[in-house]
Amino acid sequence: MKKGYTTGSCAAAAAKAAAYMLLSGKEKHHIEIETPSGEKYCPDIEEILKEGDTVSCAVRKESGDDPDVTRGVLIFATLSFSEKEGKGQRVIILGGKGVGRVKRPGLDQPVGEAAINSVPRQMIIKEVTEVMDLFDYEGSLKVEISVPEGEALAEKTFNPRLGIEGGISIIGTTGIVEPMSTKALLDTIMVELRQKKAMGKSVAVITPGNYGEAFMKEKYGFDLDRAVKCSNFIGDTIDMAVSLGYEKVLLCGHIGKLIKVSGGIMNTHSKEGDCRMELLAAAAMRSGADNETFERIMECLSTEEAIEIYKEKGIDVPCFSYIMDRIGYYLNKRAAGQADVQCMMYSSVYGLLGETDHAEEYLKEAMKG
Repeated sequence: MKKGYTTGSCAAAAAKAAAYMLLSGKEKHHIEIETPSGEKYCPDIEEILKEGDTVSCAVRKESGDDPDVTRGVLIFATLSFSEKEGKGQRVIILGGKGVGRVKRPGLDQPVGEAAINSVPRQMIIKEVTEVMDLFDYEGSLKVEISVPEGEALAEKTFNPRLGIEGGISIIGTTGIVEPMSTKALLDTIMVELRQKKAMGKSVAVITPGNYGEAFMKEKYGFDLDRAVKCSNFIGDTIDMAVSLGYEKVLLCGHIGKLIKVSGGIMNTHSKEGDCRMELLAAAAMRSGADNETFERIMECLSTEEAIEIYKEKGIDVPCFSYIMDRIGYYLNKRAAGQADVQCMMYSSVYGLLGETDHAEEYLKEAMKG
């Protein structure tokens, strides 16, 4: 599959081209930079505009085969001479239109700064400084990165949730976008966990998604949107929480995902493993169900259908007690004694199905502040 290039690579390339044009007075229609991965990137330069002592140009985002919302978007760099010539920073980086601004702590950049991450900043400084040295320019240059479509695009990203307002982020650690990679999602989970830790949260509340949001609001007054969305990566998220020093973790989720955890499945994507009906049927047998009930559960198409059979046979209480015991066992096995992991499991139809011993206590603690 075809690789792409990050917004950081695009910004660095545009900045280098604009610096060349500003200092040489000549147009530049192609440029080459070296990404942090060591791979060369040679994009076309578009939208060249020179006005007085300012040069602006753009690089079009190449996403390869990755389904990226920024595919084909123009990333602009505007270069101008800085009034801080010869003093301190040689390359001053600013965020312009469509580049988000950090509003909450715990992110790559401090509150108030443009959401241009550390590695892209280093890339921009490296490439622009290279041009400055080429032309023996010893003063300072101001680099403004902008993305005219950024504000609208940001609504399709995690930025509003993370506390980045007004646009997209300029990101990337290798400069390369791996197609269909889960890395971006895992990175986002880590950022959210780190951010909540920086805000003083003592309990990491995680959930596969907003399924069951109405139930959590009505019963507990808790908005699932406040939880870290771990998607299918329950095990990885516990690992991250432990690495950040959380001692308490609370997993809240729908039975459709969490029943898998009772079998030790820590990535709940269907391609990694299902066994939902097998696990529900096994719990039923442990609770005294007969062979006919076992077979009926095995033929169910949904967990809600299996719950109906539990209730019909009057085995729902012992079944869910056993299931929650197994979920608690596997979650804490994953945490390896470095954190205590509690769980609340619910159904869209039947509400709360089961919880581990200290789950509600952790939820109340998480809701403070």
